Amino acid sequence: MVRHLGEGRRRVREPTGVWQTRHMAALVGAILAVLIGSGLCSGTETALLSVQEVRVRQRAAEGGRAARALLEIKEHLARPISAIVVLNNIFNIVGSIAVGTIAAQVFGQQWVGVVSGVLTFLVILFAEILPKTLGERYAEQVSLAVALPVRGLTWLMTPLVVVFEVLMRPLTQGERSPSISEAEIRILARIGRSEGVLEDDEVEMLQRVFQLNDRTARDLMTPRTALTWLDADRTVEEAREDILASEHTRILVNPGELDDTQGVALKHELLAALLDDPATRVGTLVRPVVAIPWIARADDLLRRFQEQREHLALVIDEYGSLIGVVTLEDVIEVLTGPIVDETDRRPDMRRFARARGRAQLARWQ
Repeated sequence: MVRHLGEGRRRVREPTGVWQTRHMAALVGAILAVLIGSGLCSGTETALLSVQEVRVRQRAAEGGRAARALLEIKEHLARPISAIVVLNNIFNIVGSIAVGTIAAQVFGQQWVGVVSGVLTFLVILFAEILPKTLGERYAEQVSLAVALPVRGLTWLMTPLVVVFEVLMRPLTQGERSPSISEAEIRILARIGRSEGVLEDDEVEMLQRVFQLNDRTARDLMTPRTALTWLDADRTVEEAREDILASEHTRILVNPGELDDTQGVALKHELLAALLDDPATRVGTLVRPVVAIPWIARADDLLRRFQEQREHLALVIDEYGSLIGVVTLEDVIEVLTGPIVDETDRRPDMRRFARARGRAQLARWQ
């Protein structure tokens, strides 16, 4: 028996069972093509967006074509993502049209809506939710697996993608945000500690590193009220008690006014002069010292101390007045915490300065 004699010569010669089987196979094949193609595109897009660029750079440094291709994709992500989105929409739109056409031939026009509803459900479940979940969970593995095909797809679809880029350029102008921020690094460090990857002291050190950019010379300095200094016009014999009483290896020297500080004298040179020639004036042993503004950041101070091979700097305010001194040890303590040796009678000079200032204010009142 034959059916529908008016649908073409080939259709006329086909038995009904063979025709239905062939079209059902085509319908199933079209549905599978939509689900597989759209699912691969969705999972690939999610994996590329989820994989961390830091991890990609690490894998690229270790070698491998796929890792290098993935790094290239991550550094210029907009075009590969556009190519994937275009291909995904081709699968969804063209595939849906093909499924609807075949369904109309097999079941009739009245069943096209039902088939479309079932297809929509299957696309949401197997081409969106499932592949995106897997792509996010196994982002690194999936990204490495698809890196080379995605690079080829991007090259193949460049002309079409460029057209979309030109059309979207007015809406996408602006600087690209950083791939990772300081806050994210802090969070990752805490997660690493909770998962046992980092030790408590390592996390604490990482947190302290970020403080270098937040602390200024004014935060770290020994305040003016806690400074000790020597008169440049005095001899080392006259300054003997002050030299011996000082707990510092570098002592400020000035001609009588702290704001006119000429530099610093090394304590061991003062002691040597005290033995060799007690009549030596303190001012002849002065070494120059740099002056820095109070707003200088700790990381800049550390770099300056290293480059100039200095261990102490004067801190001045916006009017050029001396308000304290900061040392290399003060900066390092931002990273390590307080450093106290057996000669430190006052471990926290800033606290001592505040107490001394309050005492002087009380006497004046």
